[in-house]
Amino acid sequence: EVSYNAIVNQEATSMRSRKLATLAQTLAPPEIFGGNEGELLLVGWGSTRGAIEEAVSLSRSNGLGVSSLHLRFLSPLEPGLKGIFSKFRKVMTVEINYSDDAASWPGETDNRRYAQLAWILRAHTLVDVDCFSNVFGQPMRPDKIVNCIRETLKSNKQ
Repeated sequence: EVSYNAIVNQEATSMRSRKLATLAQTLAPPEIFGGNEGELLLVGWGSTRGAIEEAVSLSRSNGLGVSSLHLRFLSPLEPGLKGIFSKFRKVMTVEINYSDDAASWPGETDNRRYAQLAWILRAHTLVDVDCFSNVFGQPMRPDKIVNCIRETLKSNKQ
């Protein structure tokens, strides 16, 4: 039943907040796939996991310093993300989502649109998290992620 009582609504909201805080206390930091530090960390969630880990394995076998982590929870986020991110030169989400392509974005970088997970992580950690995303209506392909890894690491060295 919907309540229009202000006190009841505030109490219900506070109760939900306490439940999320209790859940957050039970969460462990996410596990890193690959090395614990390096040039690039890819972050994903949901259906992108297999493609990301395959791309990371292929890239690491070619000597590239890339790792990944896969988030299981978005609200609350798993703890320790800022510390993990600090061990990598660049952090990038891989998402089946929309974002502006950094290479072809004509405007000020302050106005570039990032994919949603990147926005959440940027706000939560205050780390400059970039993103690779597409919305082809198909699962993410490992070869596309490998190309992104190569291009990102190449531009990092320039």
